Amino acid sequence: QVQLVESGGGLVQAGGSLRLSCAASGRTFGAYAMGWFRQAPGKEREFVAAINWSGANTYYADSVKGRFTISRDNAKKTLYLQMNTLKPEDTAVYYCATRRGAYSGTSSRADEYDYWGQGTQVTVSS
Repeated sequence: QVQLVESGGGLVQAGGSLRLSCAASGRTFGAYAMGWFRQAPGKEREFVAAINWSGANTYYADSVKGRFTISRDNAKKTLYLQMNTLKPEDTAVYYCATRRGAYSGTSSRADEYDYWGQGTQVTVSS
C-alpha cells in the first residue's frame, strides 16, 4: 500500500513563499513520476506541476510557471513544491500524487495518478 503524506502548508501573505513536502512509502519511489494538484473551495481539482521518475523533466501549469518549482529527492523518498511570489488565487488544498506505471513521464491528467495524499492547506492573504 502506498502512502503519501503532505506537509508544509500554512497561512502566508501575498508575495511570500512556502515549501511543501510529500513523504512517500510503500512503493519504489524513484521509479514513478509524481505530481502536485490543488483544489480551491467550489472549484475542480487542477494540475499544478509534475516531475518524471528521475527528476530530469518537469512540467507546470501556466498559472504557476516561473513561481513554483517541483523537485524530488529519491534517496529520501520525498517530493517538494517550492512556491514563491504567492498570490491569493493560489489558496487551495494541495495534493501530491504518484503516477500510474513505472518510469513514465510527466502528466497533467489526474486520472493518470493512482495514489493521492490527504492534502495540505495553503492560504494566501491579500
